[in-house]
Amino acid sequence: MKQRIITAAIALAFFVPVIIIGGLPFTIAIYLIATIGLFEILRMKNLTLFSFPGLISWIILAVLLIPASWTGWIYDVLGYTKIELAFAGVLLLLIYTVVVKNQFTFDHVAFSILGALYVGIGFYYLIETRMFGIEYVVYAFIVIWMTDTGAYVTGRKFGKRKLWPEISPNKTVEGFVGGIIWAITFACIFQYFVPVASTYPILIIVTIIASIVGQLGDLVESAIKRHYDVKDSGNLLPGHGGILDRFDSLLFVLPLLHLLHFIA
Repeated sequence: MKQRIITAAIALAFFVPVIIIGGLPFTIAIYLIATIGLFEILRMKNLTLFSFPGLISWIILAVLLIPASWTGWIYDVLGYTKIELAFAGVLLLLIYTVVVKNQFTFDHVAFSILGALYVGIGFYYLIETRMFGIEYVVYAFIVIWMTDTGAYVTGRKFGKRKLWPEISPNKTVEGFVGGIIWAITFACIFQYFVPVASTYPILIIVTIIASIVGQLGDLVESAIKRHYDVKDSGNLLPGHGGILDRFDSLLFVLPLLHLLHFIA
């Protein structure tokens, strides 16, 4: 527990100022974090980021992370959209399977592309959400952290029925519900001081959906790790695991919460 607290304090000391500053420093920080996330997921299938297919996977990731405000400039300079640039990377990976005579297979291509999409889209929406305002980023973290904390506390005290023992044996139905209740409670407190939605009913509905999606995102990460027989996605954060272990819920929640800006 002490190690977890120390790691969390150091991570927050780095991440909080970057969130506050926003802009280019925040975007650069997210590129770095997402790169580590891609490294972690590729390693689960014994693929390395420091190889030709790893480099192409990273380029696909980098393209996906390009902020919406930059896409016009990218098109003016290169004459291609983000989708076209990412697809060019897909074609290069497929051609590489032929060059190496299937030592790097179609399955590896599929995994690499899906890994880049999994990491890239979620972190892209983190960049976009910060551009709308820091309050939305804070709200997202509140929902995720309170869901996680509420699920743990409620599950420890009242948990009896297993939620999905084949994937995550410690999670319970009671914890799942408790996480949602905690998320709603703290989201409403935050809304009182810093409004992020036009009405409380809208806030509560979005928070419920976000809390559920966040917990499903956590289960997805658990399922991936169990399938590839990995305990943690990495060891960058002592006591917490890797980047994906800490951002798994966020990767699912942020695309959803991105809509909050439009309904607030």
